[in-house]
Amino acid sequence: MDILVSTDWLAAELGKPDLCILDASLFLPGTPRDPRAEFDAAHIPGATFMDLPSLNDPDDPTPGMLPPDALMTQRAQALGINADSRIIVYDNSPTHSAARGWWMMRLYGLGASAAILDGGLPKWVAEGRATETAPVTPTPGNAIARRAPGQVRSKADLIANLATHEAQALDARGAGRFTGEEAEPRPGMASGHIPGSRNLPSSALFNPDNSMKTGDALRQLVTDAGIDLGRPVITTCGSGVTAAILLAGLELLGQRDVTLYDGSWSEWGFDPATPKATGPA
Repeated sequence: MDILVSTDWLAAELGKPDLCILDASLFLPGTPRDPRAEFDAAHIPGATFMDLPSLNDPDDPTPGMLPPDALMTQRAQALGINADSRIIVYDNSPTHSAARGWWMMRLYGLGASAAILDGGLPKWVAEGRATETAPVTPTPGNAIARRAPGQVRSKADLIANLATHEAQALDARGAGRFTGEEAEPRPGMASGHIPGSRNLPSSALFNPDNSMKTGDALRQLVTDAGIDLGRPVITTCGSGVTAAILLAGLELLGQRDVTLYDGSWSEWGFDPATPKATGPA
């Protein structure tokens, strides 16, 4: 299955027994919106609420870090995911958080395939397609989560990369947060970026109808950000959510050597020992 599936495709597949539709909406800290309440008010028929904001490692102080395999297995089974499920992840969020949900499904080897609904709930609703409010209680699934090695980068990896420049670091936050002109949404966090990193705000990857840019338009954004598609890339952001959008975008362009720094600025910006740069890339 491709990284992206269209609303037309999903509308034709609704109700198939192997289809597992997940709402992965998540909002930045301080946003006065409740993803669960919004899901209860309107969701794609048959979808279940992934509860991405709570799907993290409870023992890690850094926000939103990936959960251990056992917790991911428990949550995946509760969502009704089976080994042969075709998983479609969507969101109704300005942060386009479905990409994080998609990346996690793939990272832990869940289901037979996983894809992002291109355009998410906003495009689905704009096209006049049906939503429902009925609560969904899926039959527990049999999926087992096993996190793939080598796909997730640590702070130590990024510190080592400052010396080797082996990979290009690409930051998905808005330009104001990257340069340090705009305060971080989390209190007590330094502003700026990882030295040497490039900036491509994840919001730039979307068209007015909420679908993702592809092909030449996407390639232009990446090259304008100073990224060489022939070299490895590590994506980063505020807490590992929008970094997954850049990862998906780079993979759409055929770049396979892309990894994600899960701690991102939530970890780097809180650590007084890490070097920080301000101003443009």
